Amino acid sequence: MVAIVDPVEHARQSLFARGRRRAAWCSWPPDIEIDISAVDETNTRVKVKKIIDLFRDNDGFGMVGLVGVQSNQFPHALDLARPLRQAGIPVVIGGFHVSGVLAMLPEIPRSLQEALDMGCTLFAGECEDGRIDQILRDAAIRRLKPIHNYMDDFRRSNPRPRPICRARWFVGCLTNTRALTPAAAVHSNARSARSSTFKVASRVAARRTISNNSSSGTGPRAFGAFSITDDNFARNKDWELIFDRLIQIRQRDKIDLRLIIQVDTMCHKIPNFIAKAARAGVTRVYIGLENINPENLLAAKKRQNKITEYRQMLLAWKNAGVLIYAGFIMGFPGDTPETMLRDIEIIKKELPLDILEFLYLTPLPGSEDHKVLWHKGVWMDPDMNKYDLEHVTAAHPKMTREEWEKAYHAAWAAYYTPEHKMTILRRAAASGMGMSRLLAVLFAFSAAFPVEKLPPLQAGAFRLKYRLDRRPSFPIEPVWAFYPKYFWEIVSKHAGLAKHWIELDRMRRRAVREQKIKPYTDLALTPVSEEETETLEMFTHNEAARHEVAHVRKVDELTHGNNARAVA
Repeated sequence: MVAIVDPVEHARQSLFARGRRRAAWCSWPPDIEIDISAVDETNTRVKVKKIIDLFRDNDGFGMVGLVGVQSNQFPHALDLARPLRQAGIPVVIGGFHVSGVLAMLPEIPRSLQEALDMGCTLFAGECEDGRIDQILRDAAIRRLKPIHNYMDDFRRSNPRPRPICRARWFVGCLTNTRALTPAAAVHSNARSARSSTFKVASRVAARRTISNNSSSGTGPRAFGAFSITDDNFARNKDWELIFDRLIQIRQRDKIDLRLIIQVDTMCHKIPNFIAKAARAGVTRVYIGLENINPENLLAAKKRQNKITEYRQMLLAWKNAGVLIYAGFIMGFPGDTPETMLRDIEIIKKELPLDILEFLYLTPLPGSEDHKVLWHKGVWMDPDMNKYDLEHVTAAHPKMTREEWEKAYHAAWAAYYTPEHKMTILRRAAASGMGMSRLLAVLFAFSAAFPVEKLPPLQAGAFRLKYRLDRRPSFPIEPVWAFYPKYFWEIVSKHAGLAKHWIELDRMRRRAVREQKIKPYTDLALTPVSEEETETLEMFTHNEAARHEVAHVRKVDELTHGNNARAVA
């Protein structure tokens, strides 16, 4: 018996199967059956008692694997593992936190030591190439080692993780509706997480489920939104092959497939990329904008982010009718509350963004920056629960913790004002974007903090709560206290959500009416011109921005002649 519990955002459906059958990724003899139960905690309640009973029915034979565990999920993974270990069930924990920390730090930190102390096994690296076979054999004979570290093998034999889905398989499977399964996400060109710094943008790329409609007929078949989770799909060498196949599927087979992709700020330089993306069904794009201060971009190692390209890139997506998400990182070494809020006001006025998400600069354990801060002895919060990009986790040279948190909350309020929400809707109407699609996303991002006091990706309409499911450090609430409070939370929250939706829908209808009377335009929608590098605030608001413009202009002059000007 093997129970696979995934406390992360999506289950590895390509690796794990449900039911009683031999696993495809295991090279054991065909006469040996492996009973696998896979649980994705995103959409399934993990019932630890039921897992324990299941193992007792099998005489305790087998193991539980906690897979894909990130840093902020590690305390919860320990909470799940603790009663399992008390029941004598072997538990193996893997994922980015274990692999990254073991690879980057010279000693085992407290979080991993706690897992080892309770008898868990830590797995670092990839489970392919027969490594999972060894884990299963060791579990079967009750001789699991405390640590299975394959990071050195990973570096020597395969410097880049194998893609879950290769391009040709990807474009081929889309011709068969049965190949598209709910909760599926394709990652066609993965990169090593260890080489990244402050892994922020890639973790907030939207993941949505596909509605698997296999009904026959000649009419269009809707599949909802399908997320390609490459951290930069524009760098995928097979992007055109994939887009061309998707265009054919949409046009010939009448399959209404819609995509969410993530790209960098230079994707518009690739000929036909944005045009083909729109034809292929890309309706939402997440862009790692990160910041508009060149010094901050350099600190984030985003050398490819050029502020002189931002407007041209965003206008290209806007004119294609694609909804634009972007992340804005708060808390770079040179940031202050005043400079961050000033930059947000510039973005509102000069960049045609739809959705802006604010993130704390976070030294995720296992990243290069976490290692640097650790060696320098800089304070970092010991509570792994907080490493979710939504909490202050490290000391800042210019801001106190309270100032940083206040600026973070002020940023959400500053961007999603009623006036700017109206501006976003007017820009969408002017560019021909689907207003209903934008309304739903804008509602989710603008209502989260006012109604739930939570970031959008943590908020939701119906929050399922179970009285007995609580962290061990908190007492179980009595029935008479839990259910009335839970009922009032649902009623009051939905009253606030309904009020917010009605107001936003009124804005949408107003924007549509106004567009029919007089086409809308503003500074952000104005076509790019050569003179704007001297007039727009994003190019003149500080010395770093002015230096960046001068550098780009000098490079352009050396490349194209003395009379050339850098086009912002």
